[in-house]
Amino acid sequence: MFQSVDNSPLSERQRWIKVLARAPEHMLESALALVPVQSRVWLRRPESGLFMVQGRVGGTGNRFNVGEMTVTRCALRLSCGTAGVAYIQGRSHRRAEMAALADALLQTAEYRSLIENTLLEPVNGYLNEKTQTQARKAQTTRVDFFTVAREAGDPDTGAEDA
Repeated sequence: MFQSVDNSPLSERQRWIKVLARAPEHMLESALALVPVQSRVWLRRPESGLFMVQGRVGGTGNRFNVGEMTVTRCALRLSCGTAGVAYIQGRSHRRAEMAALADALLQTAEYRSLIENTLLEPVNGYLNEKTQTQARKAQTTRVDFFTVAREAGDPDTGAEDA
């Protein structure tokens, strides 16, 4: 997993947008099925494009281009005036729309606790379990290297220093 170089604390909305971007489609669907259909206006319809992914040598060194990644983004406004945005990895327009809708609903007092309990908490648990599974899998391939200390003495003759 990539680690953020910027250690500044995330706002509450940034934290939930980060979770929504990684939420599986089936979890988004099941949570949003509990909410009455919301009328919405598109600020930006779902569209797919490419982002250049950059890395840093050692996590803190100079930047370099790793490659491109497909991303889908969209923005919508609910009839109550709340706007929601989403950027997700991949080309799923439906998933981006649902993530933007969840973002908008999380900003309303009426649906916030429902979306937190039925979507954010389960997705956080799912993502944590996925991370732990990857860490366990990686741990099984760990190789411990050790150094054998050379004995004192002349390496050419094998004679020891007295």
